[in-house]
Amino acid sequence: MNPSLDLLYRLAAFGISIYCVRKAWYGYVERKILFVSDDWWDWSRWSRQEFYRDTMPIRYWMQMVGTAGGALLCLVGAIVGWQPGS
Repeated sequence: MNPSLDLLYRLAAFGISIYCVRKAWYGYVERKILFVSDDWWDWSRWSRQEFYRDTMPIRYWMQMVGTAGGALLCLVGAIVGWQPGS
């Protein structure tokens, strides 16, 4: 693989990891986290919801764990790099 593409992949994965960590940290500090649907066709009010720790704890912690897991996976991807067929 081209080394510049591998570097680009690692930088993108590291950037997404930082974004997810910041989102999880601010969600923990502010006691609320924003859920954004990735469905391009859904522009309703349900596609952007805030989950509060006190009123919706299960959905809040599900979103927090998913965000932290995404950060961890992106960090592993940034460390390991792109290795197709290896």
